[in-house]
Amino acid sequence: MTCSMSFRRGARLDPSEIEDRRGRGLRTAAIGGGGLGLIGLIVAVILSLLGGGGGGGSDGQGVVDILNQLSRLNQVETTGNDPQGSTLAQCRTGADAERTEDCRIVGYVNSIQQYWVGAVEGYTVVPTVFFTGQTDSGCGSATTDVGPFYCPVDKKVYIDLGFFQELHDRFGALGGPFAQAYVLAHEYGHHVQDLLGILRRIGSDRQGPESNAVRSELQADCFAGVWASHAVSTGYLSEVSSADIADALDAAAAVGDDRIQRMTEGQVNPETWTHGSSAEREQWFTTGYQTGRADGCDTFSGSISP
Repeated sequence: MTCSMSFRRGARLDPSEIEDRRGRGLRTAAIGGGGLGLIGLIVAVILSLLGGGGGGGSDGQGVVDILNQLSRLNQVETTGNDPQGSTLAQCRTGADAERTEDCRIVGYVNSIQQYWVGAVEGYTVVPTVFFTGQTDSGCGSATTDVGPFYCPVDKKVYIDLGFFQELHDRFGALGGPFAQAYVLAHEYGHHVQDLLGILRRIGSDRQGPESNAVRSELQADCFAGVWASHAVSTGYLSEVSSADIADALDAAAAVGDDRIQRMTEGQVNPETWTHGSSAEREQWFTTGYQTGRADGCDTFSGSISP
């Protein structure tokens, strides 16, 4: 794995943005859907909770109107979780983020949310939940198998950190620190969509190459690119190199629907896509990164193909 990305050594980390459930053993929970994840193992939003519509006008114009809100900057007060009793309590500075993976993830989450606090009026800071094996979530059972996801019911990001190794071993990604950052930024992109009401627009259109589900996932990729464009300005990272962006693009391509289907089924069926092709995922992350503007991430209008 490449390790070109670096943190500002004096940056102050806030581990309260992490809820550490590792080591608590397996929990029993009803298996359910509703999470929005990086890969296509759990993809459906809960229709009874998120609804289907969301305002007047066409979907495309509605999303444009929502994205226009992102030009207004407003700082908000936030509260987090107490990390006492967790090894995360040692994550205090950017130097710690350079030293351990746990602290590096804390730094990424801090940076991602710091950006969106300033970019989205009323943005609420929410935790990333670390777990091992299985835990419960507002969207049902969270297991290692489903991969990282955002649950709009309890508004938390869930991840078994073992997924990063699986991204390399199972999906063939090169890995690297910024591949991890991309995964987290994608999930927080769903939180931004949730706050702006965009997730409601998915409705029942949850499969197919031009479906609202695919458009939502590609927008989350674009939002991840927007954060990457501003990551240094959040005060946590000292640089984002071309090698870092290459790692992010490689990770995005590794979880494209076409690549996963070809690897697992030996053929590609776009009518069952839920997240978009490798090329589309790369394209929309790049769009976000190059423009640095969330209002340029309107995946709900026109064609989404490169």
